[in-house]
Amino acid sequence: MWRSPGCSHWCRRRQVYGQAMPFVANYHTHTFRCEHATGDCLDYARVAAAAGLAILGFSDHTPLPDGRWDDMRMSLAQFDEYEAAFAAAQRAFPQMRMLLGLECEFAPEYAGWYRDEILGRRGFDYLIAGCHYTPHDGRWIQSFGRLNTPTYLKAYARYTIQVMETGLFAFITHPDIIGCSYADWNDDLTACAEDICAASAALKVPLEINSYGFRKPWVPSAGGERPAYPWEPFWAIAARHRVQVVLSSDAHQPEDVVAGYDDVAAIRDRFGLVEADLSHLGSTSGVRGPGSGVA
Repeated sequence: MWRSPGCSHWCRRRQVYGQAMPFVANYHTHTFRCEHATGDCLDYARVAAAAGLAILGFSDHTPLPDGRWDDMRMSLAQFDEYEAAFAAAQRAFPQMRMLLGLECEFAPEYAGWYRDEILGRRGFDYLIAGCHYTPHDGRWIQSFGRLNTPTYLKAYARYTIQVMETGLFAFITHPDIIGCSYADWNDDLTACAEDICAASAALKVPLEINSYGFRKPWVPSAGGERPAYPWEPFWAIAARHRVQVVLSSDAHQPEDVVAGYDDVAAIRDRFGLVEADLSHLGSTSGVRGPGSGVA
């Protein structure tokens, strides 16, 4: 059975994240509107431009039509303001390709909202799915830290697969947040990861290696401290299924736009994972790239 690497390995990596190579593209950033981040689109774009990013995607937590989980997302009243802030950043840095997106929670009743209102009428470039909450037995369980039974892990895997099957989302963010609920890897986690990764490969929905976990409190384990995510045994399984991946910083403050590239790139390279081609994002409307002339 897989064991966590020793603390010396991870502690060295903890000290270097964000210090060397930056991301070429980052599709996962937030703004102050989600109530747990700082800065606005222009602030993130300024850091991205200085770091030489070619593509910057904004994916703040989506408002929901029924107001659910409103303590961690923008309100409907802020939707137009978010679009205007994006447009201002795009005008300020026309040399950088910017994409307008949202990080979403999925429930069947939201499918029309995402498809018709956000991707349709509003013309957003892409959506990503976070699976921060897991439906089980008529209620929603917090996926960060509360998937601590085999039953809940199975529910999380089923739900993540259901989300992928909708075809609405460009990729699944931090699928290995199961690491927040366990100190050490076990057979139930293996089964969960196998199901998610098999579906990702079959449905051709990429999975994100997310560097935010390196900036959060670490988890004590039998092999020493480790980030809650990314969790290496998950990505070993992903590699076996030939899952395609997206590298993201999940920036919640402007200075983190390019943080953690070395860490997530090391996981990609260690397991021979291939990055997904997301060049099609925004191509249907053709209005988000530099030089489009569209505000």
